Amino acid sequence: MKEHISRDDAVKLLKKYNKDAFHLHHAYTVEGVMRWYAKEYGYGEDEDFWGSVGLLHDVDFEMYPDQHCVKAVEILREGGVGEDMIHAVVSHGYGLVADVKPEHEMEKILFATDELTGLIGAAALIRPSKSVKDMELKSVKKKFKTPSFAAGCSRQVIEQGAEMMGISLDDLISKTILAMRSCEDTVLEYDKS
Repeated sequence: MKEHISRDDAVKLLKKYNKDAFHLHHAYTVEGVMRWYAKEYGYGEDEDFWGSVGLLHDVDFEMYPDQHCVKAVEILREGGVGEDMIHAVVSHGYGLVADVKPEHEMEKILFATDELTGLIGAAALIRPSKSVKDMELKSVKKKFKTPSFAAGCSRQVIEQGAEMMGISLDDLISKTILAMRSCEDTVLEYDKS
């Protein structure tokens, strides 16, 4: 992980192409989740890189949904982002909108958790607490098995991501809940900025 963009520059780039509060919230959530996984998987020295990849993974989605993971390459290059980060960002769309396969462990985690954070986040919103802090695996699994709930979150991608990571679906969900708990307060602060 050589080339890097500062978090401040990544946020500026994100906000240049994203104005919707939902998309910004998702970006901050995935950033926090990726930071947690970096530390959890022994890549603490690359935490900022992992976080920036999470922050920028959908940089093109709001303005160019029909060119998702294609327009990102141009946007990120113009923003001074290194090719290693561009590869990581584009790989999260593997099989859906991109043919760049996740190779590095970080890319596999991004692939696996992107859709899952959306599903867990939607499940949290209908809880009395509106929080992941009291979320349990069984609650998410129940929602996971209901195709009409958070229908835009691909269960197939989540399952494929768990397989790529070499862990069970239950482990992936449990770890991602912990990751989202770790950053929930920070994300809420970012939402205000």
